[in-house]
Amino acid sequence: MLAVQNITRTFNEGKAGFRNVTFSIEEGEVIGILGTSGCGKSTLLRVLSGLDEKYQGRFSFAKKDSEQTVGMMFQEPRLMPWLTVNENICFGIQKGQQLELAKELLELVGLEEFANHYPKDLSGGMSQRTAIARSLITEPDVLLLDEPFSALDAFTKMQLQDLLLSIWKKRQTTMILVTHDIDEALYLCDRIFILRGQPGELYAEIEVEQTKPRSRGNVVLAEKKAEILNLLDLNRNSKEALL
Repeated sequence: MLAVQNITRTFNEGKAGFRNVTFSIEEGEVIGILGTSGCGKSTLLRVLSGLDEKYQGRFSFAKKDSEQTVGMMFQEPRLMPWLTVNENICFGIQKGQQLELAKELLELVGLEEFANHYPKDLSGGMSQRTAIARSLITEPDVLLLDEPFSALDAFTKMQLQDLLLSIWKKRQTTMILVTHDIDEALYLCDRIFILRGQPGELYAEIEVEQTKPRSRGNVVLAEKKAEILNLLDLNRNSKEALL
């Protein structure tokens, strides 16, 4: 589905961004990208989305550029306040089949009764549901998610994580999820890439073999979490902070 070879994008005199990142993704995989702040996770998504062209190296999708569609979901919903939920989802698309898809997506994210409401009438979770539906309206081959649930309360976050899984199960969309939440990555992803440093480099890859949906209290996931904390040196840093 996607092959990335020695991609580098740095700025601030080479002190920020990422460098020499190489990986490949199979169709239908959910990939997590974890790392501490400043290691280039969001910058990597911007490069893959085509929003940032000032990079070195190369990456390629399975389809030709003219046939490849990439969806992007940001940390904030970024809804247009003068448009209704349905109009936000459909913004920029042509009339016809995609308008029928919008109805399906409204049902999929549980907002069919709010189709004619404006963003000011929505909760944070409902706004993110709208953003999820909008990111899927073009039926993307790859969906890029940049910490989409980071601003939500814990309960709403878990609800939307389950919603994302239900969408993946139904549509088998390939996804790349940037997150600071280790539990979220372990719950949703098939593989997790660990970035470290400034600029960030691909330090490790963790495979999560448990079938989805997974139990949030799974012992194996807890062991994986401890492994990730060690890879990020967070256990050691936490101990040092207490001294």
